[in-house]
Amino acid sequence: MYLRLVRLQQHFKPLSLRRFHTSMTPKMKIIPVPIRSDNYMYVLQESKAVGEKSKAFLIDPAAPDALDKVSALPEGKSLDIVGVLTTHHHEDHAGGNPGIAKALPSAIIYGGSSQVRAVSEIIKDGDSLTLGDSINIRCLATPCHTRDSICYYVTDGDQKAVFTGDTLFQGGCGRFFEGTPEEMHASLSYLGTLPEDTVVYNGHEYTKGNVKFAKTIDPSNPDIGRLEELCASNEIMAGKSTIGDEKKWNVFMRLGDETIKKATGAEDAAAVMGKLREMKNAM
Repeated sequence: MYLRLVRLQQHFKPLSLRRFHTSMTPKMKIIPVPIRSDNYMYVLQESKAVGEKSKAFLIDPAAPDALDKVSALPEGKSLDIVGVLTTHHHEDHAGGNPGIAKALPSAIIYGGSSQVRAVSEIIKDGDSLTLGDSINIRCLATPCHTRDSICYYVTDGDQKAVFTGDTLFQGGCGRFFEGTPEEMHASLSYLGTLPEDTVVYNGHEYTKGNVKFAKTIDPSNPDIGRLEELCASNEIMAGKSTIGDEKKWNVFMRLGDETIKKATGAEDAAAVMGKLREMKNAM
């Protein structure tokens, strides 16, 4: 497991490049778009002057009406959608891909495997993309929830964000549908190597349930209390935490903490992870 994590970190470098050229003032904009019952789709766009078209990626267009939801945004008419970043092949993340491919045939549909609906370019760990002149995107393979899970680390100057799909949630993580506790530990540890101030944009609004579970595991943790307060005052939690925050309040990223070990009755990191997931699933 640890050798695999080292290899992942060693590959955290650009391997391939696709550019979409445009002149722009730096500073990306990220718009969370609630879709389906509890999913988030995102618009990642370059900043442009009012009235100018800005190139954009959609992240996880989860339903056939994804383009309609984007068009309804105040920014909708000014977006030039040039691609889709898909975090994994599940229908509730890739369900809008076919409609986008049909409506926007020049848009590139990125994904981690041929299982991703309407995928036109398969990406792998360490691959790099760009949007505009200053938005850089690194693809991070995080297998466990699915084998083809890809997170996208995005930077523009000093801005940093990561789209984590169903791998990392605020205060939680995804189920191990196609992987093992060891793999989820490695994937979350990989995300944990990102800068502490990287803002997290996850795939579902599960925060309240994650807080409820975390309080049964580590009830005295003031950071979990801070997450609970954030959750109570924000209907949309997407973008309200950072990697540094998750290391403090996410029990799935704190497997070595003695309180977490005691709550699970396990010592080894993989065993702690497996027990936490089992306990969360039973709630």
